This record gives sequence, structure tokens and C-alpha cells, in this order.
Amino acid sequence: MLYDFQDRKFQTRVLPDNEESISEVQEVENLLNSFKTKLAAALARCRIKHDALSIYHILPEMVRKQELRASMLPLYAWINTCKISAEEVYSNLKKKGFTRVKSVLHVDDKVFAVDQHCHDVLIFPSHFKKDLINIDLFKDYKLIFQDKSRSLAVHSVRALLNVDDDVLMVNTGSWYTVAHMSVLTNNNTSKIFVCGVQSQYKDPDLKKLFSKMGCKNIEILHETFANIESKDHRLQKVKVILLLPRCSGLGVSNPVEFILSEHEDTDLLKDLSQGGTSEDKLQALAQQQYEQLVHAMKFTKAQAVVYCTCSVYPEENEIVVKKALDCQDQGNKTQPYRLSPPVLPLCSLKEIHLSTDKFFRMEPSEITNGCFLSILTRERDPSETVSVKDVLARAAAKGLLDGIELGKSSKREKKKKKAKTLTKASTTDSNGIQMKIAEFLSRETKASANPSETLMTKTPLPQKNVTQASSQTRRSSKPATSLLAPTLLKSTGHSRPCEPSTNLRSRPGGKVVPLKPVEIILPPVMLPLASPQVTRSQLPAHHFYYRWIGAKTSGPGYFPTPSVLRRGDKPKENLPSSLFKHPQPWL
Repeated sequence: MLYDFQDRKFQTRVLPDNEESISEVQEVENLLNSFKTKLAAALARCRIKHDALSIYHILPEMVRKQELRASMLPLYAWINTCKISAEEVYSNLKKKGFTRVKSVLHVDDKVFAVDQHCHDVLIFPSHFKKDLINIDLFKDYKLIFQDKSRSLAVHSVRALLNVDDDVLMVNTGSWYTVAHMSVLTNNNTSKIFVCGVQSQYKDPDLKKLFSKMGCKNIEILHETFANIESKDHRLQKVKVILLLPRCSGLGVSNPVEFILSEHEDTDLLKDLSQGGTSEDKLQALAQQQYEQLVHAMKFTKAQAVVYCTCSVYPEENEIVVKKALDCQDQGNKTQPYRLSPPVLPLCSLKEIHLSTDKFFRMEPSEITNGCFLSILTRERDPSETVSVKDVLARAAAKGLLDGIELGKSSKREKKKKKAKTLTKASTTDSNGIQMKIAEFLSRETKASANPSETLMTKTPLPQKNVTQASSQTRRSSKPATSLLAPTLLKSTGHSRPCEPSTNLRSRPGGKVVPLKPVEIILPPVMLPLASPQVTRSQLPAHHFYYRWIGAKTSGPGYFPTPSVLRRGDKPKENLPSSLFKHPQPWL
């Protein structure tokens, strides 16, 4: 505040239209303004002592470099899709004289570009901030300025969410980050839980801010994250935890502004004034980050944890994550967490190289601040798996599938139902046929016992023949084409042609007499040629003959059964000799 006070020549600060006055800050500003003459004299003596041209040169060199980079860093703003679409934003900016380009780096014209990692984030040149603040898009909360690292964090969470999954945000810092998370889940049924808001008097102001931005799915928890239990009934649907821990902030271009805006804490400013963070303070921050990450991994219903910092120190980034993964409770029944690859697109070879160990890193550069992202996921509990049908039914119940009919089953399901129906029908038919055969045999048995009721005495079939007759009846129901050569060629073993049903015929006089056996000789069967180059000399020398032949009758109740001439059997002498002397196979 003192640096800002001197930069504007000790004049009273004028609040922008979209900024509300804070009583505590206003009180400090009034006190500084009342002692502006003495402050100016004290700063002059300090500047002479350090041989500095201004108070800016009293700051450490590292801080001055960061300040210089911050003044040249592009501006990042995300689109509030709850109030306006991306196409409308492009059209409004075009009317204001802005042109869409691929990169705003080293461009002084009124241009903007779309970020490669986050599709709803726009990039503007740094020197247009004052012009942009005064346009309606920013006044009406349709475009919101925010550091890109926070947009990367909420987009990583969004990539891991289902339709009705809730999110728990820890150490949010800026409320714009909460609003961005709410906007990305506006079309879902998700809730955004925010913990750590200890002052309840802020609730009306926060609700008013979220109402202006069109956010409706935010619920504030006044407990600190350490005091929230994993079995809290409010958090049973929380599947992703976004952890934004307090860090040194040396990965951003303006760490002072970052600390004041994100953590509302000034204990790091003393270290920054000395050019860095002390070892003791760094270890204390790392221990706090580790405890929060371990506590987040204890939530049994959660399936992922997104850990994001703006630090460049490994003690706050990789070491914390690996330590938490190694210290997992192996005896826990839930699935353990594991390190997952980044869910954000990698847009350059440098990003791919930095993400080889599954961490997403962005080093501080002239286009962006530093950022570290880690995605910890675990497999879902098999007992909690939900079928696609249940998901669609749940979405339809919540009105997310308007105009889509879910009552119609797919073609595959219809085929399965049809196959089951045919199987059931065939089983019923076979049972009916067996009952008819049993009734027929019963009548024949009665007829043999009472000769006066029939003109011909017959011997009843044994039980063994009942099964054989039923199987013969089922086989005879198949089409006759199944007895031809192509079907016989498919089997390589001892193939048996289908047996005919019982050979009985009823005469007009009412007599039932057995038919005479008939021999049917089929032509020899040849395998098809494998290729046109095969000559006749390469054809197999042996042929396959199939014929029906009836056995000799052994009595009046005997039913003839067919037999098959198998491969290798010699034909009987009573067969016509011309059949075996045919020079060519029959076609």
C-alpha cells in the first residue's frame, strides 16, 4: 500500500465502479493520507541512504524482475457462460475493435486469443487492462480476470466429473475460482462445497457476488478442512477434491499481489522483502500441505484429488505428493490412490518433457506464471459401479434427456429376447412331440393286449426305443437339404445323416403295415479345388459314398433303421457296378 501510495503521488485512491469499499482497508488509507508529508520525507531519507532513485529500487532484485515480468505478462480472463456465450463475447469484442489472433505475444494492437489449455479463457495484451475494465463485459461479470493457474485447476477437476458428482474446494483464496468451478458445472447437477469460510458475516456478501455472476450450485461450509470428517453426510456425493494449499507463491510474477489476494495472509511478505522464502518457513508450508493432502485422501467416497500450487519449489510440489502416496494405509478396504497423467492437453514439446513423470508443470515465462498440477485417482469400488441403463434413467429423471425416448430397446436386446422365445418354443414343441410318441406307444400296447380292437398284432417298443424315437422325430423336423453333400463335407469325423422317422403307413382299410426298406445311393462327394492350378492328377484317389440302407426285418413289430456306409468300408456286391466305375464324380 505504501508503494502504491507513493506511485500515485500521495493522492487519494479512486475506487473503480465494480469494486466495493472495505472498511479496514479504507481506515488504513485514511491514516496514510493524514501522514503523507511525514511519509514522503521518510521515504526520501531512505532512498538517499540506499542510493536508490525511488522506492522501487529499494526492493530486492528478484522482486524487481518479477515486477517487470508482471507488467509485461498477458492478461487472462475466463468467460462466464452462465450469462453469455463464447460467440457473443467474440462478437462484442469485435465491435470494440478487438481482433482474434493465435498469439498476443509482442502484439501492440487491440487483439485477443483463445487459450490452448482452457477453451473458455481469453488472452489480452497487458497494456489494455484499463481499457478492458471499463467495458460492459467486465462490469457485468461476463468476463473475469484471473491467473491462468486457477483456470487450469478447475478445468482439471471438470475433466474428472460425472453428471451428478459433487466437488469439495479447499483453500480457494479468490472467490472467482469458486465461481469458475460453478460455471463449468452449471449444466450438471453437481454441488460445489467450499470450506474454510470462518467468518459468517461474509455470507451475505458472497451470496450477493455469486448471484451477480449467476452461480447457483455453491454451498459454503464454515468448518475448516481439518475439522471436516470424511463421513459427513453432506459430502457423500463428493467425488473430486480440489486442494489449493497455501504456498510460497514464488512461481507467479507478482507474489505480493498473489499472497494478498489468494490467502489473505501477510506473514510471507517479510520473506519476500528479503528476496526469498526462508528454509524454516518453506518446511512449515510443506508440512501443512502434506497434512491437508493426507486428510483429503481419507474421504472414502472421493475418487480423485487435484493438487495445485503456484510454487517452483519441489518441497511444496513433487515431494509432498510422493510422500503422501507412500504413506497410504495399506490395510484400508478402499482402493489406494495412484498418480495419473495430466488431464489437460499438452500443447508443446516442452510441456511433454516436463510431464514425463505424470506431473503437469508450467515454468514462469513471459506468457504465463508458474504452475504445478498433480492428479491422484483411484479405481471405483466395484459395488458402486452403475450400468449405462441406470445412468440414462437417472439423467432422464432429472430432465437432462428431453426429447429422447429410452423405452425402446436396442437391436441386440431384441435379438436376445427373440432367441430366448424361440428356444422356449422349441423346448415346448419337443415336449409335445415326446408326449404324442408316448401316447402312440401306449395305444399300441393296448392294441396288442386286445386283438379284437386291431387287425394287426404289434409288439410294444421298449423304453430305450422311446428316447430313440423322440430324437428321430426331432431330427426329422430339420429340412431335407441338410442331408446333402455340403453339410456332410463340413464334418471331419464320422458323420451320420439324419435318420428318418418311423416308417409306418396307414391304408384306407385301417390296417397299419410297415414299409419296405429302400436303398438310396448318393453320388460320390469330392472336395472343392483349393486353387485353379490344381491338376486332376492331384485329386484324391478315394471317394466318399453315402447311402441309406435298411436292415432286415426281424419281426412284425420291427421298425427299420438306416445305416451309413462309412469311410473305408467296401461296398457290397449287390450294388450296381456302374456306380463305382464312373470315370468322373457326379456334379
